[in-house]
Amino acid sequence: MAIMSQTWTIFIVVTGLAVQLCIGETYPEKSCAIWSSHGPVVQRGTSFKVYCTFNCKCKGSMYSDHPPTLQKHNEVNSTTIYFNVANITKNRTYSCHCKCPSALDPCGLDISAGYLLERPTNISCVHKVKDNESGVVSCTWNRGRDTFLRNSSKLCVRTVSKSHADTRFNVSSRGTDFPSASFPVTSSVQMISVRVLAQNPLGSQVSVPVTYNLSDIAMPSSPALGQPECSSRECIVKVELPVKAQHLEIQYRTETQTWTSSPDTGVQMSSVQVRSISSLEPYMLYHFRARSKFSSGFWSPWSANISSWTQEEAPSKELDVWYAEPDSKSLRVYWKELNISTARGKIIEYNVSVYSPNSGLVFVNPEPISADARDYSVPFCADCEVAVWARNSKGPSPAARIKIHHTKAKSTQFEHHQDVQVTAGNHSVAISWRKHDTAPLRSAYVLEWYPEGHKLEELRWVRLGRNQNHAVVTGIKSNECYEGAVYVLNNESSVSRIRFSTSESVPDVGPRVEETVEGNKVKVTWTEIPRDQRGGCVTNYTIYLENGRQWSYTIPASERMHTIKDLSPADYILWMTASTAKGEGKACQKVKFFIQQETQLSLLLVSAVVVTIALFLVCVYQSSALKHRLWVYLQCVMLDDVPDPANSKWAQQCTQEKGKMNLQLLLSNSSVTEEEEEPILVDVEELPKQSSDICPLTLSPQTSRSPESTPARLAYPLTTYIKSFSHDSDSSDHTQTSLDTNTTVGYISSHGPENMDEESQEEDEDEEEFVGMLGFFPSPNIFMEPLEFGGKLTLSAVKIDCSDIFKNS
Repeated sequence: MAIMSQTWTIFIVVTGLAVQLCIGETYPEKSCAIWSSHGPVVQRGTSFKVYCTFNCKCKGSMYSDHPPTLQKHNEVNSTTIYFNVANITKNRTYSCHCKCPSALDPCGLDISAGYLLERPTNISCVHKVKDNESGVVSCTWNRGRDTFLRNSSKLCVRTVSKSHADTRFNVSSRGTDFPSASFPVTSSVQMISVRVLAQNPLGSQVSVPVTYNLSDIAMPSSPALGQPECSSRECIVKVELPVKAQHLEIQYRTETQTWTSSPDTGVQMSSVQVRSISSLEPYMLYHFRARSKFSSGFWSPWSANISSWTQEEAPSKELDVWYAEPDSKSLRVYWKELNISTARGKIIEYNVSVYSPNSGLVFVNPEPISADARDYSVPFCADCEVAVWARNSKGPSPAARIKIHHTKAKSTQFEHHQDVQVTAGNHSVAISWRKHDTAPLRSAYVLEWYPEGHKLEELRWVRLGRNQNHAVVTGIKSNECYEGAVYVLNNESSVSRIRFSTSESVPDVGPRVEETVEGNKVKVTWTEIPRDQRGGCVTNYTIYLENGRQWSYTIPASERMHTIKDLSPADYILWMTASTAKGEGKACQKVKFFIQQETQLSLLLVSAVVVTIALFLVCVYQSSALKHRLWVYLQCVMLDDVPDPANSKWAQQCTQEKGKMNLQLLLSNSSVTEEEEEPILVDVEELPKQSSDICPLTLSPQTSRSPESTPARLAYPLTTYIKSFSHDSDSSDHTQTSLDTNTTVGYISSHGPENMDEESQEEDEDEEEFVGMLGFFPSPNIFMEPLEFGGKLTLSAVKIDCSDIFKNS
């Protein structure tokens, strides 16, 4: 066996050299020759040898693939080596290298590995009829598995005509992955027989012959559609058939629907068919297509699609309407856009009205609302009904009505309430509630939700029937806090509020703080954290206060102000944090403030007032004229203690003696000397009587107040009506009825001495200015002294009218 193997190897080498000599390589350009024991194409899984023979004496080597990889080879002789290839699974490249003195190029070999062909199967042919005279037969088949080699195939055809003539020909296939072949036929051909011949470098295969009657595989060409003419519910479609067929199918659909076939009523003799497609929806874009078929054979390909709009009708349903209350004066109404099937046309405007059961129509929008609008503000009206409707070119929709109720909200906590349950996912939230089994048949639920604090801008809602008790809210952003409510709409509407978020985290920052110090307390205000930094729903705020030791105050999330009281004087540092269900966040900034030592302001004010009053009283005590005036003011206030002048002796004498009276005026001025003993005579004249109860008197001083005059006493007591301490006044015509008698006494003005000494005049002028500035402040101590004004008036009683005191003062 060893001798035979060596002989076989030598034979192969000699054969290779002979081949090279036969092709004329007398002067080699390469350093070696390379070949395979199984040729350049082998079946996958085969084992073989690759040989290299070098043209010069050198130590050769063998490589494979790219980049070249050195392989362990065997030597046949000094010029020939080989490499054993075992179970090849893909295409490979082999090369040999040797350092020759003449520097020749190395040699290489590409080995292709693949499979034998499988027999072609599933031959299918179609006779495409172009017209009544000719057509084309197209055949396809299944080539089998991939051989990983270059394949070729052809269709062998045998035709039989009406005259029983037999024709044979071959048609080359097109395509490698999905091979096919086509050939023309005439109307005289009745039958065909076809088979497929396939081959590659490893071999060839032939399919089983297949025979067809052309009528069984006939297919008409595609029809052509004209532009449809449509009303709101029907479209008329014209179809042109290239070849007369027995069946016609027309299909239609909208963009969101599947194809629907109209009933097949058969084909008339004409090549142009007119079909009516009914049961369509108004203002919808419909697409149409058609195909035809002979009595046997295949349906034609579908025609190209053609589209047309149906006409409009008035909207069929009311809008989905909801509302929000921005404040107590306005109401914002929201609505959803009608879908195209409900709108039945292009909406051109919206209208809103408010109706009160008590006062009738309250509000109607003054101008049409734009078709792009989705909300509108109207005046707030409690227990009113708001109606909203849409309008297209054909008319308005039915009015959507909502009744504005004062609902009583049940306070709920996130995910914890006996009536409402919230389950948060990644980007959706499932909300369920206890169904009201006793609710009226016409009751409903409305679930609303919106990002916290942005109800007016991003309000969303869904309306549900009385038998539904859950909904899934999608499109929820992560780390965003949402608020919402479940409304039960019936005769007694109620609402349960909810708050939720998904994928919560701790807040990124704390709220921004502003402090205001007021005495020993500080008022802390803050703003909301930006939406993208809250991390979800804020559950509470925490205020931290530090002064050597630290205090903390937990504040509800709804608050924006807190006052810290009873702080001791010192420097303080204050900061705030916000918390979610995941924990407490960071502080935004720290602020410093100072509480000052509280001054005894009230005690100082009281002391200042007491000192001022005391100084004033001392000044009053030093002025006798001011004491007189304060005494008069006190008697005006104390009316019960004022005597009636009508009871005086002078008044009684006045009623008895008419005419002139001589009154002695006793002057007590210190400037009067004792030598002046002559009495001061005063003429009293009786004026014309104006009333039976009035006794007017006029005092006329007859003497001057000279230093030589002697003080004199009045023969009668002088009743004086005091109007001013420094100026004379005219006689008064006022009367006062006596408390004891029926006699009405006339009051007379007091005329003191005309000539006063300079000291008295200056005292009176100073007194008037002082009183004008300070007013009257009576003191009990100053009224114990006797009043002095010129001469002393001896009256049994004095009747004082206080009205003129305030006029002169």
